[in-house]
Amino acid sequence: MILQAHLHSLCLLMLYLATGYGQEGKFSGPLKPMTFSIYEGQEPSQIIFQFKANPPAVTFELTGETDNIFKIEREGLLYYTKALDRETRSTHNLQVAALDANGAIVEGPVPITIEVKDVNDNRPTFLQSKYEGSVRQNSRPGKPFLYVNATDLDDPATPNGQLSYQIVIQLPMINNVMYFQINNKTGGISLTREGSQELNPAKNPSYNLVISVKDMGGQSENSFSDTTSVDIIVTENIWKAPEPVEMVENSTDPHPIKITQVRWNDPGAQYSLVDKEKLPRFPFSIDQEGDIYVTQPLDREEKDAYVFYAVAKDEYGKPLSYPLEIHVKVQDINDNPPTCPSPVTVFEVQENERLGNSIGALTAHDSDEENTANSLLNYRIVEQTPKLPMDGLFLIQTYAGMLQLAKQSLKKQDTPQYNLTIEVSDKDFKTLCFVQINVIDINDQIPIFEKSDYGNLTLAEDTNVGSTILTIQATDADEPFTGSSKILYHVIKGDSEGRLGVDTDPHTNTGYVIIKKPLDFETAAISNIVFKAENPEPLVFGVTYNASSFAKFTLFVTDVNEAPEFSQYVFQAKVSEDVAIGTKVGNVTAKDPEGLDISYSLRGDTRGWLKIDHVTGEIFSVAPLDREAGSPYRVQVVATEVGGSSLSSVSQFHLILTDVNDNPPRLAKDYMDLYFCHPLSAPGSLIFEATDDDQHLFRGPHFTFSIASESLQNDWQVSKINGTHARLSTRHTDFEEKEYVVSIRINDGGRPPLESTVSLTVTFCSCGEDGCFRPAGHQPGIPTVGMAVGILLTTLLVIVQTPYGMGGPSHHGHCPS
Repeated sequence: MILQAHLHSLCLLMLYLATGYGQEGKFSGPLKPMTFSIYEGQEPSQIIFQFKANPPAVTFELTGETDNIFKIEREGLLYYTKALDRETRSTHNLQVAALDANGAIVEGPVPITIEVKDVNDNRPTFLQSKYEGSVRQNSRPGKPFLYVNATDLDDPATPNGQLSYQIVIQLPMINNVMYFQINNKTGGISLTREGSQELNPAKNPSYNLVISVKDMGGQSENSFSDTTSVDIIVTENIWKAPEPVEMVENSTDPHPIKITQVRWNDPGAQYSLVDKEKLPRFPFSIDQEGDIYVTQPLDREEKDAYVFYAVAKDEYGKPLSYPLEIHVKVQDINDNPPTCPSPVTVFEVQENERLGNSIGALTAHDSDEENTANSLLNYRIVEQTPKLPMDGLFLIQTYAGMLQLAKQSLKKQDTPQYNLTIEVSDKDFKTLCFVQINVIDINDQIPIFEKSDYGNLTLAEDTNVGSTILTIQATDADEPFTGSSKILYHVIKGDSEGRLGVDTDPHTNTGYVIIKKPLDFETAAISNIVFKAENPEPLVFGVTYNASSFAKFTLFVTDVNEAPEFSQYVFQAKVSEDVAIGTKVGNVTAKDPEGLDISYSLRGDTRGWLKIDHVTGEIFSVAPLDREAGSPYRVQVVATEVGGSSLSSVSQFHLILTDVNDNPPRLAKDYMDLYFCHPLSAPGSLIFEATDDDQHLFRGPHFTFSIASESLQNDWQVSKINGTHARLSTRHTDFEEKEYVVSIRINDGGRPPLESTVSLTVTFCSCGEDGCFRPAGHQPGIPTVGMAVGILLTTLLVIVQTPYGMGGPSHHGHCPS
């Protein structure tokens, strides 16, 4: 046996010399802490290092995690006898000591670390042979709805343990288009853009995927792999626009009133409404259940229909899908009486007018909904003045309001003017309107423009609405100040948007061309405008308007640089107050009418919590947020055009911070006058209240209370009354007449729970009719009896020694009694 050991040692020594391990420093050397790296699975009996002994050391000893694999020869030759396995032990911590001839340690032990390096000797395996999941049609592409997971025993810090996932098969495969995709690192399965658009449970309610996983990051032909099957059920998308809503105007029911709802496919969506019309008053809201409310009574005459959008976003503020269009129609009630077109409506009738001819139409107005019984008007003549040559000279069409000559032609020399009182009624209201009919001579002359071409006119597109831009003039040779000579001007060509209008001076027939709607360079840079001048009274038979009654001019509109426009007046986002610094908390969008680039900046960020990407409008946190310091946190966002005139506009960004439990409990107030009358005749109790600064939305705080010190638990006990109040009680009556400080531990039961220790000072004192007399003793700020006597004597001594001449005239005083 001894001979065999010597032969083994000799063999190792020869191997050591043959392989060059005898080189000083690299493969041999003195005893010192060392670390060696060895690949797993290598052949055994491999030499690691040759330690050299310094006298009196003659041999070496190996201890530690040898696992009967590592050995050391007496001559200091360290080697291993079996192939290593990293998955069994990745690091062996050994100790080597040098011994003298008597076996005593003369050097060391020193630590020797063997690191077992990984080789790819394990295949990845899925945790399940089959996975099942479901996905809603039209779900957002790229958002995982299912994860597959595989493990590999090899070192994850090396390519051997780095896994890569891939979809191998999709069944069915329609038009060779992949509807599903997988994150090759996380195993998250999501829809492709095509899958988000095309999945339809009515056509294909289920799909099967074969997923493979490879180690070596999937980059090597020698990588190991495994596969699993995934069954996916496609469910119907419930994110659909609701049916149009009809609301009765001026409702007296308590508001807000739920009118409809939207629902995202999964819980946790954040809902909001978008007012595309940018109304000054937007009377709708949505809660986080997706219920939509009208917040105040609607008035159909103010606005008869609303169109807005419901948006669902994820926790990061990203839209989950397309917005839904919501339609609300306001139903009419008969709440408006008819109104007359003017205090007195004036018509003119020619003295040779034939019976039955139209004189003019009285058009009263009813603000209720058109083409309903609420706005259907009836007209009736109730009085004619004068009744010459007879009453009933005129009639009015019941529903059209058209006045006609009923009995005979009129003569101006007999009666130049008639006054009619006309009753206009709907089904609930009646209104009296007044009509003046002037008898005039015949209209046989047409208006004639002073010139047919008013030339060119150049205006900036921001010229104020209401501005007079041109004066035109026509004349009429008929009787002055009659309907035959009065001139009305109309734009008949070149202004399809109705941006221009003409007001006529009734005394001079001068026409003033005004801007009724804003000019727009982008849609109408050049307009060829044509006017027509005509009389309110019809021309006599045989006379017609000709070219003399028409005029023109050319309008050139010049471009004006306009400020950027935000898509919303107020942008709102919601995040948790403990989000990490650098988290995106929201974004804003604006565009420049001239198409210039926009630079975003923040204004009013008084706490320095936020920054904005000046190009994208994305807003990030740059400091810890604190709901208790301010929520919602309001800042202004400025959009400035890049280049041009650097015009800018401002919108609001409101950041709502949701609460996390980050404030420990405390006493709700300072309890300064807690006392018991001494001596106690029976155990007593006091009530106190706790609070904290966190938000409690539903059930309120739920504090728990306990005595903080074991040494106090024999004398005191605390019991919970409700979530905020507790009772501090004595356990016995044997207390001294003095102050006791009782420490109480309060836990808020939050996530995570926070706890604090508070102190209540309780005084045991003698009691009288006026309350508690505390034990005599020195209190801060009050001198003791000895101090008071000393102060008094010193004062008297100073008074006695002070000459009258130094202190002014002598004053008589007295000592305090």
